[in-house]
Amino acid sequence: MFLILALAVVAFWFMSRRTRKQQAAQREFRNELAPGDEVMTASGMIGTVVEVAGDRVTLEAEPGGGRTQWVLAAIAKRMDPPVEDDVVDDEDVDDDDAAASDADRIARANDAVIDVPNDLSSLDKRRDDDTGTSK
Repeated sequence: MFLILALAVVAFWFMSRRTRKQQAAQREFRNELAPGDEVMTASGMIGTVVEVAGDRVTLEAEPGGGRTQWVLAAIAKRMDPPVEDDVVDDEDVDDDDAAASDADRIARANDAVIDVPNDLSSLDKRRDDDTGTSK
């Protein structure tokens, strides 16, 4: 009986330890917020931090847009800025070798591979699986 109780206490201690670590990481993240950081709230609103004052954060939804105040605990995560595509110099690329957009390449590949009939008259008649005769 004592062995089962001891295992339960140890399991509870490990679970609460992990939770405490996650809470500490969130607390540290929120304490490091600074104006200019792009964040997402727990409800899904994305905005830029304008001001941090105590336990309140002022977010701006879009440049020149409305500002809203949030409780610091409502800030869920920092949003990473989108990665910009590498710019290719025009001198290094010939006109013939210039890469087309992804949509153009996909459309050309699909046109070359897939031939979809626009009606069912060109399809073979359905065959009976057992006899192999057409229906």
